[in-house]
Amino acid sequence: MAEDDRDSGVARRRGAGAATATAYTGSDGLLAFVNNFLKEHFLPAIFVDYRKCVQQAISSPAAFRPRVHATSAYSSSVELGRPVLQGLLAIDIIAKEVLGWVQLMPNYATELVEYVRTFLERAHERCRASYMEAVLEKQSYILLSRNDIESLMRLEPANISLQNSTGEHDNNATGAEAVEVEIELSDLLLDMCPIKQENLIHDDQKLILLASLSDSLEYLADSVERLGESFISPPTTSESINHSHGRHARSSSAIPKSLASLANEYRRLAVDCVRVLRLEMQLEAIYHMQEMTKREYVEDQDAEDPDDFIISLTTQIARRDEEMAPYITESERNYIFGGISSVAANASIKALAQMKSINLLGVQQICRNSIALEQALAAIPSIDSEAVQQRLDRVRTFYELLNLPFESLLGFIAEHEYLFSAKEYLSVLKVNVPGREIPADAERRISQILGH
Repeated sequence: MAEDDRDSGVARRRGAGAATATAYTGSDGLLAFVNNFLKEHFLPAIFVDYRKCVQQAISSPAAFRPRVHATSAYSSSVELGRPVLQGLLAIDIIAKEVLGWVQLMPNYATELVEYVRTFLERAHERCRASYMEAVLEKQSYILLSRNDIESLMRLEPANISLQNSTGEHDNNATGAEAVEVEIELSDLLLDMCPIKQENLIHDDQKLILLASLSDSLEYLADSVERLGESFISPPTTSESINHSHGRHARSSSAIPKSLASLANEYRRLAVDCVRVLRLEMQLEAIYHMQEMTKREYVEDQDAEDPDDFIISLTTQIARRDEEMAPYITESERNYIFGGISSVAANASIKALAQMKSINLLGVQQICRNSIALEQALAAIPSIDSEAVQQRLDRVRTFYELLNLPFESLLGFIAEHEYLFSAKEYLSVLKVNVPGREIPADAERRISQILGH
């Protein structure tokens, strides 16, 4: 808050008061003088002063620059190091100052709340501009703008962690329905192949900004709600009459609707930031996994390491998790990185249909890739490692079917008819595996088992 601005504002208000005082004489005119001074001079002047401070707070070069953090642990308290963006921290202080005037001038509470609403709206516009600078023309943002993608993301079980923020209660899918939602969403993302690097947010600083912006928006939304809950509206005329007749007049402490609405707007933008980050990590996974279809898995010797594209992906996951960890809660870390395993597993399974040949050592290499990815994701403290293991175990089970003799494959399909789709089972049959014998009526016999 600039002291010079406040001093000059006080001088103007004093000058205006001196000029106005001459218009009022006697004790009866004192109240009218005060009310007129407050309404015509004082309130407009503090509005101009604070508006200038708001503008300075959100236009400063450091306003939306994520704070450099020495620690890797997230803290929910600003006093203990929560890295709220400087611009939004300043807006929070200004809002508290302005609403502090309500206690001194309860008759002008409506005007003061309206000032705060105006300042918060301006700050929200600047936050959205900062968000758009990071995501504009990127595939994750374009996808989030699609109704089908957003609807499926709302149905995902992982969305529960975001509902606490927005207050919205979507009917999240469970059990078999949840698996269907996950696969449907994954299929839509895989339909975007080939993913091009220029369509991804490859600047890690922008990802850190989105994480920091999301948390800062949550912080300000919580603060606005607390301010609103502590806000006591002045008694109405009827309440004053009741009070004069000896009845207890209950003051309303409900958050003003305008502030409640703004708090929700802040939360919605915070959720958009986190959803973009989840989509971004899923698209990054697909970008790397699409390399599977460009290489041959007919190996002549057993490799010790995963494929280069898996090493690149796991390194990126570890780095981005470490960089974003100070700015987001553990549940949000789980949300952002928890969607990788589903799309990676689906991409791995679908890749078989595009392969012409694969041998035993090639199967082992793909299994090695899935293990490396599982280990990288399980290393994230907040991740649901059991869910990750289940999805990537499915990849290993699928590719190990290629090692089975045909009759054993039929037996497996009969016992696990719904583990994979008919199209996936048939892709196991169609790929060439050196040394494996497939009868001429193999496809018909598998179709009979599957009831097609």
